[in-house]
Amino acid sequence: MLTTLVGSYPIPQWLVAHPGEQALTDATAVVLRVQELAGIDLVVDGELYRFDPDHPETNGMIEYFVQPMAGIRSAITRADIELFRSKSHLGFRRRPAGVVEGPLGEGTLDLVEAYRRVSALTHQPLKFTLTSPYMLARMLLDTHYGDLSALTLALADVMAAQVRSIDAAVIQVDEANLPGRPQDAELAAEAVNRILDAARGKPAVHLCFGNYGGQRVQQGTWAQLITFFERVHADHLVLELARPGYGDLEQLRDLDPRLRFGVGVIDVKTTVVESPDQVAARIQTATALLGDSSRIAYVHPDCGFWMLARSIADAKIRALVAGRDLFEGTATPTDHED
Repeated sequence: MLTTLVGSYPIPQWLVAHPGEQALTDATAVVLRVQELAGIDLVVDGELYRFDPDHPETNGMIEYFVQPMAGIRSAITRADIELFRSKSHLGFRRRPAGVVEGPLGEGTLDLVEAYRRVSALTHQPLKFTLTSPYMLARMLLDTHYGDLSALTLALADVMAAQVRSIDAAVIQVDEANLPGRPQDAELAAEAVNRILDAARGKPAVHLCFGNYGGQRVQQGTWAQLITFFERVHADHLVLELARPGYGDLEQLRDLDPRLRFGVGVIDVKTTVVESPDQVAARIQTATALLGDSSRIAYVHPDCGFWMLARSIADAKIRALVAGRDLFEGTATPTDHED
């Protein structure tokens, strides 16, 4: 049972104050080293290079991907906003991330180079994350395709073409919108699978109920997404569970046994740092509900850490590893003392 993080890490204040290519490289190296020192098995880059101060509510998980693409206009007019609001069902998104005006192409988006810059900073197995094409499509004003399915699959094809050249240990697609719209499970799965099928490493999908200002955005349950889980070509699912609870896992235990789970055992929507005993107890609960500890591929936080203070995030990372070790009986007597 390995430990990993979901993706984002708090932006260091000194990087915000003095941005630049060297500062970004140094900050990313710090994020990786924090994980290495804590004993994280599968590290993440922290997504610092995606942060957009003009869109702090989404931490760059939308604009970073869509605005560089060909066929998408990033300058948003008042008329665009009014049209988007008349069609959108997203209460937390009041303006589109871009306007689709023509056939999509990669434009200046370069995920391959982003991965290469990060992979040079660590010898640990590395996870590379990217936002689901379904979620991206829901954030755009489409004046070209005129069809959500066509737009979603076009986004997927652009991203899959780049993923084929990324040799990360794990490729993780992040989806925080589908949990609130399970009726689109088949479309989301088809689009996500185009990316997962292109992955050279293990393919994974992270799903959560949103984390905007520490608040849950989407309403729903994991049981409502069984159709998606049955169709997605993932090695494992990375699920938010510490905050909503573990009850749904019992209904997921009958899924194809080849599909493993990443279990959220750290609540990112609170500043309270879990004890190793709490983490171990959560792993035990998940194991009992799934019926077999081998179904758990990873334990991790519920979501990214970017909204927390670095000191809180770092303490939660250490608690994650200590709790996993305690559960597996590898902890020393002082590992779980506060």
